[in-house]
Amino acid sequence: MTLSADELEDGARAATGLHDFGSSYYREGLERTVDALNTEAELSDMGRIIQHATISNALIQRLKIEDTYSQHPEIDDEVVGGPVFVIGLPRTGTTALSQLVAADPQFRSLRTWESQAPTPPPEAATQHTDPRIAQAEEGLRMLNDMFPLMKTMHNSEATAATECQDLMGMSFRTFHFDGVVRVPSYLAWLMQCDMRETYLFHRRVLKLLQWHCPPTLWHLKTPVHMFALDALVEAYPNAKFLWSHRDPAKVIGSVCSLIRYVRSWSSDRDDPEELGAEQLVSWAEGTRRAMDFRKHVGDERFSDVAFTDLQHDPVRTLQASYASLGLTFSDATARSVERWAGEHKPGARGTHDYDLADYGLTPEGVRERFADYLATYDASA
Repeated sequence: MTLSADELEDGARAATGLHDFGSSYYREGLERTVDALNTEAELSDMGRIIQHATISNALIQRLKIEDTYSQHPEIDDEVVGGPVFVIGLPRTGTTALSQLVAADPQFRSLRTWESQAPTPPPEAATQHTDPRIAQAEEGLRMLNDMFPLMKTMHNSEATAATECQDLMGMSFRTFHFDGVVRVPSYLAWLMQCDMRETYLFHRRVLKLLQWHCPPTLWHLKTPVHMFALDALVEAYPNAKFLWSHRDPAKVIGSVCSLIRYVRSWSSDRDDPEELGAEQLVSWAEGTRRAMDFRKHVGDERFSDVAFTDLQHDPVRTLQASYASLGLTFSDATARSVERWAGEHKPGARGTHDYDLADYGLTPEGVRERFADYLATYDASA
């Protein structure tokens, strides 16, 4: 089965009875995604099913979001507060840090169940009983049954804070596709494309989500924001950043191990040294861009979080970060964060083994690639 952008759009229209995808900005990304999947990804039969479903859902959600706005244009008057973004290399504790912040009741976070299906807009009164929660839980259960190593690699819960990748995927400008299949031409385009409208659509979804379900001060997370922070702050001029740090030599092998496993669901292609070289180049570039952006806008927007501090004393670490960003760390915040930290101890879901050498990399080589980063930040852990 060859994927077709036109057929995928027609399928989304037929599934919803809707026709308006909004701005045509998304179309180039869709075409490039489909082309790379057809010509480079070496998809298995299962892979074609997975990628077809992923793209179809992104298009369906786009249609539903635009339809909701057409019926309720007042949603656009909503003001998104903040946000505070968690960034940093993958596998540096960004998920744990993000979910600590999400435990703070002053923040609104993007939850897994609503990220996958933002419409109808959630309601405050039913946000903890929404049927999409059970649907997301069942999806995660099936995923863990089919791919049991996943739960040792990444903590994902239906009601927990998740990454922004689904929202960015609705514009087909996200590193999610590179994480699940090898699509080098798409990745090369993504590294250079204009991301401004991606973040405007991202904000559009947040407005919809907070409309009947406050608070409106947002916290969000994904490492891939580091590639386009300039575009991000055009959409969110008041954005602040929690940047997690860890020795890249301890990070890149784990990144590769996770991606290698996830890619195996969709393709039999397995070249770990190729994967290692690609991921090293990509994340070194993302880090360089984030450092350049920070030099340009100043340190005031940023708080640095060392991986070891987060592991050993998450509550005090978060309290110190709040202070540096001028955020309120109330008694209610402390109680909620302490409760979450107590229920999610490091390693509680198991661990997975990986060897940097399997990916053709050495600790010295990785650290050399990140020399400027290591000279600037405490990333020794």
